[in-house]
Amino acid sequence: MQQKGAIQIIEWEDLDKRKFYSLGVFMTLTTRATVYPASLIRTRLQVQKGKALYSGTFDAFCKILRTEGLRGLYRGFMLNTFTLVSGQAYITTYELVRKYVSQYSPSNTVKSVVAGGAASLVAQTITVPIDVVSQHLMMQGQGEHLSRFKVKPKMMLATTKRRPTFGQTRDITVQIFAADGFKGFYRGYVASLLTYIPNSALWWPFYHFYAEQLSLLAPSHCPHLILQALAGPMAAATASTITNPMDVVRARVQVEGRSSVIETFKQLLAEEGVWVMTKGLSARIISSTPTSVLIVVGYETLKRLSLRAELIESRHW
Repeated sequence: MQQKGAIQIIEWEDLDKRKFYSLGVFMTLTTRATVYPASLIRTRLQVQKGKALYSGTFDAFCKILRTEGLRGLYRGFMLNTFTLVSGQAYITTYELVRKYVSQYSPSNTVKSVVAGGAASLVAQTITVPIDVVSQHLMMQGQGEHLSRFKVKPKMMLATTKRRPTFGQTRDITVQIFAADGFKGFYRGYVASLLTYIPNSALWWPFYHFYAEQLSLLAPSHCPHLILQALAGPMAAATASTITNPMDVVRARVQVEGRSSVIETFKQLLAEEGVWVMTKGLSARIISSTPTSVLIVVGYETLKRLSLRAELIESRHW
C-alpha cells in the first residue's frame, strides 16, 4: 500500500470486494438522500431566468418548503436512486484505472487525475438519461413553466372511477421520447462530460493534496479520518468553483432542450452577463460539502471495513 505524506491510501488489491460492494450500495444511497434537496435547488436556480423565482439558495429552500412541502425538495428522487448503478461503476472504474496507471507512474496526482476522469466518463454514460428525466421532475411545481415537459394532471371519469394514470416518471419519459426520440435522453451528454470529467479529475488530486498538507500541519496523534473529512469539502469547493460555468450550461441544455453547448454559453452571457456563470454555485458547494464529508468518511471507512482480513493487523490509522 502506498503512502501520501502521513495519509495511508488503501489500494484496490487490499480490498475484500464482497464487503466493498455490499457496504458501498448503502453508503451511496445514504449520501444521495442527504444531499438531494440541495441538488434540486441548484437545478432550479441554474434554469431560472435571472432571479425570476428565487433570489438565492436560502430563498429557494424556504419557498419550496412553504409552497410544496418536504416532498417538493425530493421531486424525482425515486428515479434518481437508479444512479446507484453509476455510483458503483464510478468507484470500480476509479480503483481499477488507478491500479492500471500505477504500472506506469508512481505519482499519486497522475493516478488520481486519470482515474477520476475515466470514472466520471463511465458514470456519466449511465447517469445522463436518468439526470435528463429527473431534472424535468425537479422543475415540476414552482419551476414547471421552465421545463419543456410537464406532468399531466390526474383526471376523473364521469362515472367517478379513476382513469388509469402513469407515474410522473413514465409521463415525462414518454414525452421526451415522443419529442426527441432516444437521443433526447442523452441531451446535454457532451456538456455533462465537460462538467463532470474535469470536476472528478480535479477533486481527487485536490483531495489528496489537501489531506497531505493537513497531515503536515496537524499533531501526529490526530486521526487520519478527521484530516480526510476536512480535505474532502475543501477539494469539492475548489473543483465546484472551477467547473460551475459548464454546470450552468449543462442544466440549461438538458432542461430547455438546447442542442449547442457553445451557443448556449454565448446566449447566457449575452442575456444575463458574466455573473450567470456563478448561478447555483453556493447551492452546489452546499450540496458538495456534506457529500464530500459523507463520501470521504463513508468511503474511507468503507475501504477500511473492506480491508482483507490478513491485512487488518498491519494497518494503523
